[in-house]
Amino acid sequence: MGKGVMSVGAVTVLALVAGCKTVEVGSDGARPGEREPRSAGLAPGAPPARTPAAGQAPAAGQAPAGQASPTARTPPPPAPAPRGTPAPKVLMRQGDRNDQVRALQARLRQIGWLAANPSGLYGPLTVNAVKGFQARRGLPPTGAADAVTWQRLLGMTRVPTREELYAGGGMPPAAPDKRCMTGRVLCLAKSSRTLTWMIDGRAVSTMDVRFGSQYTPTREGTFTVYWKSRHHVSTLYDTAMPYAMFFSGGQAVHYSADFAVRGYAGGSHGCVNVRDEQKIANLFAQVRMGDRVVIYK
Repeated sequence: MGKGVMSVGAVTVLALVAGCKTVEVGSDGARPGEREPRSAGLAPGAPPARTPAAGQAPAAGQAPAGQASPTARTPPPPAPAPRGTPAPKVLMRQGDRNDQVRALQARLRQIGWLAANPSGLYGPLTVNAVKGFQARRGLPPTGAADAVTWQRLLGMTRVPTREELYAGGGMPPAAPDKRCMTGRVLCLAKSSRTLTWMIDGRAVSTMDVRFGSQYTPTREGTFTVYWKSRHHVSTLYDTAMPYAMFFSGGQAVHYSADFAVRGYAGGSHGCVNVRDEQKIANLFAQVRMGDRVVIYK
């Protein structure tokens, strides 16, 4: 042929579209700017793994085509301790019940590893929370709080407040005010959120209470029970107030179903709420008209 014919093939442009997926990540105390996802994956900005072409042998450490690399799904196991290194001392383990366990639980709550309120009992929920905390930081996930785990947790959290330690109630009652030491007295301490029924300086019973909110506070001072109403209903708020014992205007000590359900997430309109119905029923049966009510910080 006299002239050559040049053929131009079509050029195909491949466009790679990167998709994003929202992943909910719980708080675990990471500093601002840090992320600690709970599942292993590629580091931010790392290029995707390449699949070898047909007939081409996979690179060293790469899974054959069609198979997921196991290292992409599971985090590497913690590095074994050097031989001869003693295991860290276990400070708390499942079954323990004490104030240090309560502090451990409060600190785990601060960084989102434990949802339950501190109880002081090292149960299954606490074991799982400690395991997760340990695994995230490359520590052996034993579920027991050893010295290394405890020091790592101390470095990420602050000293819990009394409210954090007893978020669900059960706070030990504060020392009784001197006005509570004689006669028959409903002794109410705001600092410990407790009511102690006292007769001649002896504590007969104690129960958790909830006081008024910031804008409708419970009055402080010395009062007397001037009216008892077993099946009372508030005409102002249209709310049931069983076992009501009025001591100052419309303020009374009474059972609260809302307190029983929501705990300290709510507040009263100035009354003293009790969430244990059996305890308030027994108290209502014992209290007489004219018995004193002492409310102090």
